[in-house]
Amino acid sequence: MKRSALTELPDYFDRYINLSDDVEISEALQTSIDEISNAPVEKWSALGDKAYAPGKWTIKDMLQHMVDTERIFCYRALAISREEQQLLPGFDEDAYANAAHATHRTLPEILDELLLLHKTTKALFDSFTPAMLHKRGRSFKGWYSVADIAFILAGHQRWHFKVLEERYYPLL
Repeated sequence: MKRSALTELPDYFDRYINLSDDVEISEALQTSIDEISNAPVEKWSALGDKAYAPGKWTIKDMLQHMVDTERIFCYRALAISREEQQLLPGFDEDAYANAAHATHRTLPEILDELLLLHKTTKALFDSFTPAMLHKRGRSFKGWYSVADIAFILAGHQRWHFKVLEERYYPLL
């Protein structure tokens, strides 16, 4: 299923979906893998533990946030595909970031985890049937389909890469 086949883009998450390519889900998720595999690690390492403004995340915090978010959205995709009827819970991204203590990890550790997670995310979505991809579920932010989640994840990474370029790279 291509991004252009999505109907009723979910409010709020459309900002991420629209950053993903109009390709099949498997290709969009493979692109996310490739983007992390080809990340400018030396440039990111040079940022150290800098944040672009007081109270903002470091690059490690941001990457850990991407890991946490992907895990949560994969759970949501699995739950919806299995016809979960419960309202899927939200999460406080800032509380998660504070509790993660990403600054105590190395950048390569976080990137390795993110790359491995991307690969398992792709395997999860590759396992879904077309019918499963069309199933819709409800979270605290409204309704979305399993397919929506795949493109949310692909676009979420690009969203944060854009933030890196616009707000963090000037710190170098």
